Amino acid sequence: MRKTLQNISKLRLAAIVAVVVAVAVAAFWLSRTVSRSSVSLGSDKKIDITPEQIRSIKAIGQWEFLSITNEEMVDTVRRGFFSDDRLVRIYYGTMRLGIDLHQAKPGWIVAQGDSVVVTLPPVGLLDHDFIDEARTKSFFESGRWSAADREAMYRRAYRQMLEGGLTEANIRSAENNADTQFRNMLRAMGFENIVIRFEKR
Repeated sequence: MRKTLQNISKLRLAAIVAVVVAVAVAAFWLSRTVSRSSVSLGSDKKIDITPEQIRSIKAIGQWEFLSITNEEMVDTVRRGFFSDDRLVRIYYGTMRLGIDLHQAKPGWIVAQGDSVVVTLPPVGLLDHDFIDEARTKSFFESGRWSAADREAMYRRAYRQMLEGGLTEANIRSAENNADTQFRNMLRAMGFENIVIRFEKR
């Protein structure tokens, strides 16, 4: 009987020792594993611009970047036998310079990582009917003038406004405004390196 009790005590002691050794081995292994692995936080610099975003930007359509208000005085004289007829008219107009995103070619915006390259349509006249005929008035009129005469004067005023408004300086100013506004929009989308180009006119 005493031998049996001694055997049971030895078995219990061996079991306890085995459990302690197993726990110690598990704790050692766990500490080694945790020390070797590390958790790091970082940011993914890749920014995706989706086809939906491209379509929504393109849907803006015409985007005005410079407005030029102008007035032109045009006169014409018709020589007569006894007297000359004269007509002087003043024309007012507002020319809007900008781009039409509907004219953007496929691949006009290309994103890679935090960089984006945008190729915009050339800056041009957004509205070709820019003379406000309701404000046109005759400054001086003598004699009788036909509708064809007035139409010829309108066309002269139109050409003069085009020459005064579509200058290289005004086009450059509109391009600079377009560059600034597109950069602000793309930075808000997360892009850091931005290249803006314009198609040749």
